[in-house]
Amino acid sequence: MNIRTGQGIDFHKLVEGRPLWLGGINIPSGKGCQAHSDGDVLIHAICDALLGAAGLRDIGYHFPDTDEKYEGIDSRILLKETIALIAAKGFAIINIDSTICLEEPRLSDYIEKMRDSLAEVCAIEKDLISVKATTTEKMGFTGRGEGIAAIASVLLGKR
Repeated sequence: MNIRTGQGIDFHKLVEGRPLWLGGINIPSGKGCQAHSDGDVLIHAICDALLGAAGLRDIGYHFPDTDEKYEGIDSRILLKETIALIAAKGFAIINIDSTICLEEPRLSDYIEKMRDSLAEVCAIEKDLISVKATTTEKMGFTGRGEGIAAIASVLLGKR
């Protein structure tokens, strides 16, 4: 079997008055991501990992923030389109492992909902998706509540 690994990372500034979307789920919070799209850093990191594993460049190449059609777009749509791109090259997702770095709000109550949402969009079993959350112990831009980061690793198999 031809398998490929990919990794992705995304960062966004947190600002008041914006919704916080993670894994396709709206998380109650006083701050959300400043972004051209809905700012879902988890989905963006997953998209980059998938695209990288398939040798298809990155999310900014396929969905540029200079294109008005992506303004405010639901990142689940970007993930579906990314999956179509990797499928066109004959790849399927074997698994996804991801981590969100955010000081607050705490995400433990939303992890399963994120996994459900991602499994539905990716059309794979929930058990193939791992979503973890961590803080940076009040260090750096995430620790000060200025921003958020997400990291994803994927394994793809050639059909």
